[in-house]
Amino acid sequence: MSLHHEGEPDFRAPPLSCDCHFHVFGPAERYRYGSDLRYAPPHAPLEDYLALAGRLGFERFVFVQPSAYGRDNACMLDAMREVGAKCRGIVDIDENVPDAELERLHAVGVRGVRINVSPIKPPEAGFAARLLPRIERLNARCAEIGWQLDFLTPGWLTAELMGTLRKLKVDFTVAHMGMFLARDGVNQPGLQQLLDLLRHGEGRCWVKLTGVYRMSIAPGFADAAPLARMLIETAPDRIIWGSDYPHLSFADKVGSVQLFNLLGQWAPDEAVRRRILVDNPQRLFRF
Repeated sequence: MSLHHEGEPDFRAPPLSCDCHFHVFGPAERYRYGSDLRYAPPHAPLEDYLALAGRLGFERFVFVQPSAYGRDNACMLDAMREVGAKCRGIVDIDENVPDAELERLHAVGVRGVRINVSPIKPPEAGFAARLLPRIERLNARCAEIGWQLDFLTPGWLTAELMGTLRKLKVDFTVAHMGMFLARDGVNQPGLQQLLDLLRHGEGRCWVKLTGVYRMSIAPGFADAAPLARMLIETAPDRIIWGSDYPHLSFADKVGSVQLFNLLGQWAPDEAVRRRILVDNPQRLFRF
């Protein structure tokens, strides 16, 4: 959806607001895609994203490595170098990369690693257990250098990993509100476990209000509003927001301005929005 056809934002992000989850894609001849493509990679260069960010009022940025590039983070790192000190990055790397590689990434502004599982992966017995060695190794290494972990997992897997999340020694983010289906409501067990983790964990759990179209198909995503509001009410100091630009396989169904306006509905209080957009990201990503 063209930026010019999306209508106006309902509000402007306050100064120093941070978009905590988005992707950029460079020319295919320069940046090679991985072998396990979940979607047709779009044309989404940095300048297009920055035009959107400027329109909404964002001044800080957290790049997230898209699955289409696998563990080749070159496109994102090049974009981060262009943006400079106003950005951070979340990479996808092998858990056993050399220390020197972590130092190189840190110098560019990387501050975390993704645990990324396809949002539409069906439940699979034993799958969570197979992820544990990677999670435990990255937990130890990130703890040494002050990085975080970023989990993008389908709702059933988020729920199965809850015991593991409770034991992490690093800050971690849960993308797309844990990907619990909005139609199952606020009382579904997985969401209730996440709320309990926010209330009674070690203060290391952060939730991203991102990718609402992955857990709701209702008109205007109305059924997701109670979930988003419950998360905000439970932990207003550990909720962050991201555009999830360029929306990948949903790009023809949603608009970035429309998604930004949802935050105004979920958090109508300006002071709460400031925490979500400015204060919380500043603390988590150490701007």
